[in-house]
Amino acid sequence: MTPALVTAAPLAHWRWGAGDTAVVMLHGVGGGRDAWSDATGGTGGVLADAGYLAVAPDLPGYGDSPTVTPYTMAALAEAVVALVESVGATRTVLVGHSMGGMVAQEVLATRPGLVHALVLSGTSPAFGKPDGDWQRRFLAERLAPLDAGQGMAALAPGLARGMAAPDADPQRIARCAAVMARVPEATYRAALHAIVGFDRRADLPRIAVPTLCLAGECDRNASPAVMQRMAQAIPGAEYRCLPGVGHLANMEAPAPFHAALLDFLRRHVPVAAVHP
Repeated sequence: MTPALVTAAPLAHWRWGAGDTAVVMLHGVGGGRDAWSDATGGTGGVLADAGYLAVAPDLPGYGDSPTVTPYTMAALAEAVVALVESVGATRTVLVGHSMGGMVAQEVLATRPGLVHALVLSGTSPAFGKPDGDWQRRFLAERLAPLDAGQGMAALAPGLARGMAAPDADPQRIARCAAVMARVPEATYRAALHAIVGFDRRADLPRIAVPTLCLAGECDRNASPAVMQRMAQAIPGAEYRCLPGVGHLANMEAPAPFHAALLDFLRRHVPVAAVHP
């Protein structure tokens, strides 16, 4: 299914399908709305075929969406809340990958009644203590190539290979890299600074909607152990680990990712049968 591009405020986004249950997909630091759509059948089209209204925004500063100042997790969550309210669906599911999962947790913490189900993929509830040594090393390592003048196009292929599973399809890794290469450098820098101070661990027990924590066996950014502990802290949450999958699950291994996602949605936020 071909998506419709909506560029009006608050966030530019792809939109597929129709219905009263919106699945809003939030991308990671190296992503954009195109992380959820490709010519071979992206997540948005799969959801629409199953009867859901699928929405994939460019978070602030990405793609066609205006940036925010200061660039904080709270500001990103506010933009997502505005998008959800503008969509006007009866029920909303947030699907957050990596940074997008952090934004989703921020939305749940500040506007819990807005969301009816939650899927957290390759993410974590905290990035450690703000301004700690580990955070400084992380920022230095990620930003050093940009400081040396490489640019996102030069940086993206190596980042994509490092995040994917060792035996991931090279064509899918190349597509991940192409999405990363389009991220504005200023936004990438701002997003990295925003996530290092994230910590919503104390809010996990207050998440009161059906939740799926979806890990990749080979994910070195958000390990299965981290995601399993997160699931254990969320009342009633489900935990699944995709074998042989890395950090970029929805793009590098779409079939098992979509199967797990649809299984969860059909059990917790089912829609009426879709007829051709």
